[in-house]
Amino acid sequence: MKTQSTVSAHPWFRFYPKEVPTEINPEAYPSLAALLEEGCQRFVNKPAYACMGKQITFGELEKLSAQFASFLQNDLKLQKGDRLAIQMPNTLQYPIAMFGALRAGLTVVNTNPLYTPREMQHQYKDSGAKAIVILSNFASNLEKILDRTDIKHVVVTQLGDMLGFPKKLIVNAVVKYVKKLVPAYNLPEAISFSEALSRGSSQPFKPVNIANTDLAFVQYTGGTTGVSKGAMLTHRNIISNVECQHYWMMPSHVPEGEGIIVAALPLYHVYALTTNALAALKSGSMNLLITNPRDLNAFIDDLKKYKITAFTGVNTLYNGLLNHPRIGEVDFSHLKVTSAGGMALQTAVAERWAKLTGNTPCEGYGLTETSPVLCSNPVDGSVRVGTIGIPWPSTEMKIINEDGTDAAIGEPGEIVARGPQVFKGYLNRPEETAKSMMGEWFKTGDVGVMNEDGFFKIVDRKKDMILVSGFNVYPNEIEDVVAQCPGVLEVACIGVPDEKSTEVVKIFVVKKDPNITADDIKAYCRENLTPYKVPRAIEFRNELPKSNVGKILRRPLRDEEMEKLKK
Repeated sequence: MKTQSTVSAHPWFRFYPKEVPTEINPEAYPSLAALLEEGCQRFVNKPAYACMGKQITFGELEKLSAQFASFLQNDLKLQKGDRLAIQMPNTLQYPIAMFGALRAGLTVVNTNPLYTPREMQHQYKDSGAKAIVILSNFASNLEKILDRTDIKHVVVTQLGDMLGFPKKLIVNAVVKYVKKLVPAYNLPEAISFSEALSRGSSQPFKPVNIANTDLAFVQYTGGTTGVSKGAMLTHRNIISNVECQHYWMMPSHVPEGEGIIVAALPLYHVYALTTNALAALKSGSMNLLITNPRDLNAFIDDLKKYKITAFTGVNTLYNGLLNHPRIGEVDFSHLKVTSAGGMALQTAVAERWAKLTGNTPCEGYGLTETSPVLCSNPVDGSVRVGTIGIPWPSTEMKIINEDGTDAAIGEPGEIVARGPQVFKGYLNRPEETAKSMMGEWFKTGDVGVMNEDGFFKIVDRKKDMILVSGFNVYPNEIEDVVAQCPGVLEVACIGVPDEKSTEVVKIFVVKKDPNITADDIKAYCRENLTPYKVPRAIEFRNELPKSNVGKILRRPLRDEEMEKLKK
């Protein structure tokens, strides 16, 4: 049997474009604060962010983030290493608060705005956050649990706070009084974001001596596979990934300071945090912030206003846009890079996007624990649809068997990786950290294969694998096939217990064609899948459960099925 190439052979190097080095310098910057300051100086008059019709330049970002850093230092008396939680969607306030916190030497704790009070309490208490910046829409949830956390300082912002007069007043009034999206809350000690900036502007910001080994973020995993854990990401971890991305994107030939990146994924999620917000400091690109990507009409209106050069997203985002009747109104002639991650990119979606835009999505792969990117398809046109590409510079990946030995080429096993972007560990969970590591190698928990060229392909999550009469069935494969069935909009696949075959395949489908039937789908599957992989049960839904970035979640569906069995 042919064994996998040794890692030292790096079979993927021959597919690196000439502009991309095999190694990067993780010590390129002493801290993310230094990266910010350099980027803002280089691109001082270039737009850094656009949101809801308002733009701020890199120079303004530097000034405003310094004001917020000063406020944190001088008013709140926060010290280096203290944790600041941020809970808001994509608004101009987010990068100002985040970069201000990093410049003040604080550790940022990103929090999903859609979390329940219980989930908020867990993250705030676990992280030890001492202060929070929160959108007023979610302040009522904070009020419910504030006394059960270590948070002493609350900064509340409204959606339109950075939009200027009179738009600020109009947007805030509509959100609160017309759309009624701000439940009543009582946080008497809270300070407004505008007041925080005002206070910060009256006192100088004092630069902090930050080491690249210091924590930049406590980034919580989604919690879809258990209790949400805080991944400790250092400045060095993130800088490494930013450096990799900078070189990886060079073959796209977008001039520095001229790029426009669509940021529809939330910046509080590690994918957009690094590939959008932080990487833009190297390229001088403007991030087009989409506050509510579920409002596809408004989303498309925003896309029409700009000559976008890059787009980051997940499969469901691209699928939703492709199925919108107005997507043809968008000019994609300047689009150079489409980045896909977060979940498996379905072949049908990739092909339709390429046909619409002339730009084939470059699927990549990573995790919260790896800052996040480990590998991606090259952006020089040599994309292999259906793969997650090849490891980035200074990054090594391989496939291992259950006993830790290297798997054969083309044989499925667990993906393990090492590189400067691999996290420091899980906060307060040394046992979980130990279980996730194999020496220097991080165990991803994902099943994949590597071909002879060094390109990797995700098979599925180990925990999502379905066992049918002794055969392994991977939901990703089933979903990819069903997604290509005419009349199907979205699909999720799980295994359900069965006395005869251990488990059987069940799928949940959102219809694109209201006339499609379960028999139609089964007939299509029988033509494209081995019999034991064909779904035995099909349930139609109006929508599927999704994460904050639009990733379809299987776990809630499995939980529902287990509850049915108990009854």
